[in-house]
Amino acid sequence: MTNKTIFDQIDILQKEINTHRPLDEHTLKQLREYYRIGLTYTSNALEGNSLTETETKIVLEDGITIGGKRITDHLEAIGHSDAINFLYKCANNKSFSEEDIKNLHKLFYYRIDDKHAGTYRETKVFITGSKYSFPNFGEIALLMQKLMNDINQLKTKKHPVELAAIIHKEFVFIQPFIDGNGRVARLIMNLALLQAGYNIAIIPPIMRPEYIRSLEKAHVDDTDFINFIAQMVKETQKDYLRLLNIV
Repeated sequence: MTNKTIFDQIDILQKEINTHRPLDEHTLKQLREYYRIGLTYTSNALEGNSLTETETKIVLEDGITIGGKRITDHLEAIGHSDAINFLYKCANNKSFSEEDIKNLHKLFYYRIDDKHAGTYRETKVFITGSKYSFPNFGEIALLMQKLMNDINQLKTKKHPVELAAIIHKEFVFIQPFIDGNGRVARLIMNLALLQAGYNIAIIPPIMRPEYIRSLEKAHVDDTDFINFIAQMVKETQKDYLRLLNIV
């Protein structure tokens, strides 16, 4: 059973955050830039990208390449940043669509593989280290439609943070794209959080082992994964308040 206490703690922190809204335009711009860099760095690093947070910032803000680092690492940083910009545009809506998900993937991936960017895979995929198989590519369209329907039905039944975690894990279990599914899962998880009034949640690379273990276990029982995501939301809320010099 999911730990209710952490959702209570999240709600308290969220109430505190809401008392300081709306933020002035300058502060909001700085915070968005902070999380654009942070989410791009952490999400890519979780998938093996070698750029540090400082290097990611240099690539995105100064347009300078980092000596000795793969071209793909740079393209992933630029693409992920573009996807986050689109994420913020979608955040003002009450929901998101399959087309939004495809656009997020396309923005992230087209510099790397234009042919497969934003289109569902047409081949089988395997994940190293996982004992679970993924759906046949012929099932993806129906599974994605079902996921979107389930999201709408769960909105009134689940805490927004729990719903965001469920969206993440169900998307990953479908693996609709040939590559980049983990990054898109974290993007749409954060899109759901933003649309519900929460801030972007960061998963630090140091938490990767626990993240992967809980996600693998979620095939049978998603309690640990939901609690893990909730903890990441809580820590990001505390960081958000710290940035505003409130805690």
